[in-house]
Amino acid sequence: MTDLSTSSASTAPDRTPRRVRHELRFRQLTVKTVQRVTPHLIRVTLTGDDLAGFTSPGFDDHAKIFFPDAATGKLTLPTAGPDGPVWPASGRPTMRDYTPRRHDAQAGTLEIDFALHDAGPATQWAEQAKPGDVIGVGGPRGSFIVPMEFDWHLLIGDDTALPAISRRLAELPAGARAVVLAEVDGEADEIPFETQAELTLQWVHRRGAEPGTSPVLVDALKAAKLPAGDFHAWVGCESAIAKALRAHLVGERGANPKWTRASGYWRKGAAATHDSHDE
Repeated sequence: MTDLSTSSASTAPDRTPRRVRHELRFRQLTVKTVQRVTPHLIRVTLTGDDLAGFTSPGFDDHAKIFFPDAATGKLTLPTAGPDGPVWPASGRPTMRDYTPRRHDAQAGTLEIDFALHDAGPATQWAEQAKPGDVIGVGGPRGSFIVPMEFDWHLLIGDDTALPAISRRLAELPAGARAVVLAEVDGEADEIPFETQAELTLQWVHRRGAEPGTSPVLVDALKAAKLPAGDFHAWVGCESAIAKALRAHLVGERGANPKWTRASGYWRKGAAATHDSHDE
């Protein structure tokens, strides 16, 4: 006689996310190319001997980007201590978190996409960047590996989440199903996605509204007809909007809280923030 409960458990897909830690390293890299992908997105390709050993297996990994002093052009980097970064007496530079869009170990390149949301130091650097400029990269210190074994995958985000969405779509295998809601200013800011998965893509336009103030992404989710089945939901955008999206998914759409990952990639009115709204 077959134990159905044991048989069912043995064949159930493993949907447990996995955290991976990496050696903390700080790298000085050089700008190889600068590309204006859309009116509000600049792609900077970095290279250099320090890139050896770089790893980023999680699609929503974050690396710390260190910017040179705007007045002197000098780049200050910490050293890796047993308890984290050790800073020199000269102080800390301006730094922000960015998702590595693409790392090509064979070519020795790393792509970082800069969403131009404001006139802050990151935007200013990206708009003036040119081949030969130097910049610092720290981490990623760890990765969050989300399994593929879901009936379908939901990805929601604004301009700042496009690198992570691009990476996830690129790694989903043929036969997977993905639904994407992506907010940008307008049609000129839409980018192509490469994927083998069956993709349902909806671009949501804020039409000149200040980023982080428009309800269009939340409205689009509320109006969306989502597939049936077990799904993993990933959200990356302005913090308050990310929180609202997660609340709707869990409270109104039956999303499993354990399979719903929502991050405030930035917070309106604040600098250098990254919020997690997971339970």
